[in-house]
Amino acid sequence: MTKFIDLGLSPKVMKAINDAGYDTPTPIQSEAIPHALEGRDILGIAQTGTGKTAGFTLPMIHKLARGRARARMPRSLVLAPTRELAAQVAENFEQYAKYVKLDMALLIGGVSFKEQDRLIDRGVDVLIATPGRLLDHFERGKLLLTGIEIMVVDEADRMLDMGFIPDIERIFKLTPFTRQTLFFSATMAPEISRITQEFLQNPKLVEVARQATTSENITQNVICFKAENRKSEPKKKRDLLRTIIAKEGEKLTNGIVFCNRKVDVDIVMKSLKKHGHSVGAIHGDLDQRYRMEVLAGFKNNDITLLVASDVAARGLDIPAVSHVFNFDVPIHAEDYVHRIGRTGRAGRKGWAFMLCLPHEIKHLDKIEELVKQSIPRLEFELQKAPKIINKERLKNTAKKDENKTNQKQPENKILKNTEPKNIDISKSEATSLTKDAQKDTKNPVKGLGEHVPAFLLR
Repeated sequence: MTKFIDLGLSPKVMKAINDAGYDTPTPIQSEAIPHALEGRDILGIAQTGTGKTAGFTLPMIHKLARGRARARMPRSLVLAPTRELAAQVAENFEQYAKYVKLDMALLIGGVSFKEQDRLIDRGVDVLIATPGRLLDHFERGKLLLTGIEIMVVDEADRMLDMGFIPDIERIFKLTPFTRQTLFFSATMAPEISRITQEFLQNPKLVEVARQATTSENITQNVICFKAENRKSEPKKKRDLLRTIIAKEGEKLTNGIVFCNRKVDVDIVMKSLKKHGHSVGAIHGDLDQRYRMEVLAGFKNNDITLLVASDVAARGLDIPAVSHVFNFDVPIHAEDYVHRIGRTGRAGRKGWAFMLCLPHEIKHLDKIEELVKQSIPRLEFELQKAPKIINKERLKNTAKKDENKTNQKQPENKILKNTEPKNIDISKSEATSLTKDAQKDTKNPVKGLGEHVPAFLLR
């Protein structure tokens, strides 16, 4: 069996790997790293959770250890589709490059340009960026890409889904023709193949798993159900989700709930929080600082359930996720592979549940066609999930009730003694009342009095 020490990495990089507690590389790492050290272009295809990030960070650190960056001219570039994935790549560089003097800059949206400009002006060896923010800096004249020696495109199929392919092509053309290119993806769409043929030079294909396969460590289930009508479907889905979570019990240490729409992420998060679960939300419209705080809380087990859009489906390395819940069936079949790939990582067991309504069956069929297997149907009786008691919330509620009781209620004199009373009147009194009413109709009150404006009498 291959060990990291056999791959030809420098002693300083090996020291950082040993500090991290790793000894044996994953298949994608053992095949990609030697070719990357030789300077070859690489086209890496592997299912999510197989260690692609270390597969390109380790040889990059080894090769960049010698040399020095010039102002506004980074020596290497890593492109990631989302802010979270870019931040995770940056964490990997910090972990493995701690014994090597390399300067790094992270260029992502939602963060001030000023601090990023300061790092670029000083000169960086490694530039990690999302395509949009990178081009923003370039167009402002703050960045030159003519010094790029190594370029990495991570999660290329996600770039395609997010509409970044034109940006990627433009960035490729801004970098030197002599660069080394490492191209990693979990699936290979025709558009991705076209780009690799155009911009990679005789790449070494490293494919360690059949495209669009799911891990054998993950127990998959789908629950097909119907609601009384379309209007009641969202509520029944939320009830069913809470029932499954309650039934999993202690087996569920933490989990990610995936929704197709951002608005549903907020609704499901509020529903789970209302029923006492420790929950956070993450999607593209949220403030970047909040997203990073929620993600950190989930990684540190301060948050048990993370409700997310597909922004959290690709590349995020949270090794101990026990469950993945697909609140919606993914519209794109490839997204299913990436979503459930958040669990069952690093040899651990994982569980994946998917809720499917009748109109989502067509998407389920495409998923089964892609993964070339039938996902087991689970008969699940909808039961009322026990409400989890949040002690802190109970204390606050009790205080509010006590304050309301202590407040003196004002007496409502108008509504006091308003019970209807039976009033007996004689026949003569009734006749008198009738005559008075007739008099009132003969002499109605004039609203304007005697002084009526002349124009109203025309």
